[in-house]
Amino acid sequence: MSSMSNKQKAVFYIICSAFFFALMNMFVKMSGDLPSIQKSFFRNFVAFFFALFVLLRSKEGFSFQKKNLPVFFGRAIFGTLGILCNFYAVDHLLLSDASILNKLSPFFAIVCSFFILKEKISPIQATAVAVAFCGALLVVKPGFAVAEALIPSLIGVAGGFCAGAAYTLVRVLGQRGERGPFIVLFFSAFSCVVTLPFLIFDFHHMSAAQTVTLLLAGLSAAGGQFTITAAYTHAPAREVSVFDYTQIVFAAGLGFLFFSQIPDLFSVIGYCMISGVAVWMFLYNKRHP
Repeated sequence: MSSMSNKQKAVFYIICSAFFFALMNMFVKMSGDLPSIQKSFFRNFVAFFFALFVLLRSKEGFSFQKKNLPVFFGRAIFGTLGILCNFYAVDHLLLSDASILNKLSPFFAIVCSFFILKEKISPIQATAVAVAFCGALLVVKPGFAVAEALIPSLIGVAGGFCAGAAYTLVRVLGQRGERGPFIVLFFSAFSCVVTLPFLIFDFHHMSAAQTVTLLLAGLSAAGGQFTITAAYTHAPAREVSVFDYTQIVFAAGLGFLFFSQIPDLFSVIGYCMISGVAVWMFLYNKRHP
C-alpha cells in the first residue's frame, strides 16, 4: 500500500467497501426468514460498537454541536428506513436487483440536495436522474411484474430514496464540522433504540447459525463503512465514487454462487443503464469539477 498513490488507495478501499456491502446483503439473505427489523438491529448493533471504539480512542471524544441535533435525527430516521427497506428487498428479490435499486441513492441525493441544500440541478444531472430511473423501471418491471416481486421492488426503490436523503443530511453535518464516527454512532444507536421494542415484543427465535450469520452481516457492514470512509479521505468522491458500482458485480456473483440466482435480460439492461449513467456522471464531473 505504501507504494500506491492516494487515488489508487482510494480506489482499492472503495472496491473493498463495495465487496463488504455485497457480503452484508448476502449474509442478510442467508439468515433466512426473520423480520427485517430484527436483522437491522443486529447490523447496527455491531456498527455501534465499532464507532464507539473509534470515538473512545479519539481526542475529541463524543463532542458535537447541539444545534445540529435535528439534522442528526433526520439522518438517523432516513438511514434506519433505508436499511429496513433494503433488507426487505434483499429478502424478496435477486441479490443483484436489490443492490442496484439501493444504488439509486446517489441520484436521489441530487434531488434531495435541490430541496434541502438549495443546490441547482444542472441539465446533465437531470438527464442522469431520468436515465437512472428508466433503468430502475426495467429492474422493477411495473407493467408485467407479479405482485410478489413488484412490492419488494418498490420498497427497494424507497430504500434508495431514504439512503439518498440520509447521505444528503450527512453532507449537511459534514459541512457543519461534525465528525464521521460520531454520525455513525448516533445513527447506529438511534436505529438500535427504535428497533429494540419490536425486537422485544416480536422476537423470532434464531438458531446458532442465524445468529452467527447476522453478526457476520454486522461485521461486513462495519467493514464497508470504514473502508468507504478511508476511500473518501484519500481522494474526492467525484474521482472514485463510480467504483462503488462494482457492488453490483459482486452481488451478482454471490447471488449466483450461493443462491443460484440469474438476473433476466430486462434487469441486466437496467443494471447497465444505471451503472453506465453513473460512469458518465463520473467522467463529466472530472472534466467539470
